[in-house]
This record gives sequence, C-alpha cells and structure tokens, in this order.
Amino acid sequence: MLDLTKYQIWDLTIPYDKWMNGYDYDVAKTIARDGWNARTLHLYSHEGTHMDAPIHFGVGEATIDLFQPSELMGPAWLVEIPIHQPNQLLTVDDLGEIAAQFRAADSLLIRTDWSQFLGLDKYRNELPRISQPLAEWCVAKEVKMLGVEPPSVADVNNLDEVTIIHHILLKGNVIIIEGLINLGSIQKNKVFLIAMPLKIKGGDGAPARVVAFEEKS
Repeated sequence: MLDLTKYQIWDLTIPYDKWMNGYDYDVAKTIARDGWNARTLHLYSHEGTHMDAPIHFGVGEATIDLFQPSELMGPAWLVEIPIHQPNQLLTVDDLGEIAAQFRAADSLLIRTDWSQFLGLDKYRNELPRISQPLAEWCVAKEVKMLGVEPPSVADVNNLDEVTIIHHILLKGNVIIIEGLINLGSIQKNKVFLIAMPLKIKGGDGAPARVVAFEEKS
C-alpha cells in the first residue's frame, strides 16, 4: 500500500466559482424547502482546470470518457520558465537540463506563474504559448500529459495557431491539461501526477481534479 505520510500532496486545481465566465448554477433544492441542498450546474467543458480530448479539435473521434485511468497518472517533471513578455513562446531550450532526463511516458508540468493573473483579461489574451517545436518535442519524447497554467497551450485569439498546436499534441497522444494553479508550491522537479477528468460520455473535454505527490525530504 502507498504510504501517504511520505508525500506532500498538492492540489493544482482552480476552485469553480460564480465569477468564472463558463460556470454558473441554479439552486435546485434547499434544506428549508426540501430537506437537503442541491444545485443544477451550468458548466463550459473547457473552463477552469480541465483536460482536452482529441475530438475537441477534430483529431479522430476519441472522447474524454475513453481515457483509461492508467493514462491519467504517472511521474512528471516540473520545469520553471520565467515569462518576460506578453504571448511569450515557450521553447525546447527553456526546458534546460530536464529535457535530457525525460523518458517515454513521463509527463511535463510547466510553471510560468501565469495563474497569478487568473480573472484578469491578460490571463487569456497574453498567455505564454507552446511553440510548434516544443509541441513536436513532446510528441517525439512520448510525453504522457502536458500541464500548463494558462487556459490554453496556444493563443486562443489565433485560430490557426491554436489549431496547429492542439493537432500536433492530440494527434501525438499527448494529453493536455490546462488551467493549473499552485505549481509554485512544489519544491522538487519530479512528482507523481494524477489528473482525473469528469467521465462525460462523448465529451470533448472536462473539468479535472489534478494533484501532485511530492516525496518529502
């Protein structure tokens, strides 16, 4: 059995709240009226911390419910990339020494501290972007999951770019996680990552609870 006392467990998930454009709810039941509380949720499938399925960009027919649990967990490298300008391109060189240590089926978490802008216009409109060579590197290295802090791996205001980058990654079987937080709390550059999306039949994507297990010193 896994001894959880040996790990610091970090929650990398944005809490859903009513300020988010893609999330809302109606009160369905109340204690006073019905004897219990319940809500009807209205949720955009790519709001907050979420994962993309290949069908999101028409890359085959694979949907979010077809991901197997074994595909959604495993060792992950954490790399910190400082951001110096709006819409900065992230490159293979930015990975530094970690690039040489990668093994097939490892995952990659990119810390940019971009989550500090959550709720601001720049969070979406000036986000750091995965360059095409970096996306191709992820495919060549057989990266299992790629996790980023911005709401997208590419410029959401540039349809050509966002399509190309998603196509490269999704065709290459790289699972995309967007909208991460709390990466700055992790001290080591290697963790065990678990990312579990809602199992929505036919889903193009889904909210996910993402956690990292960091071994204590």
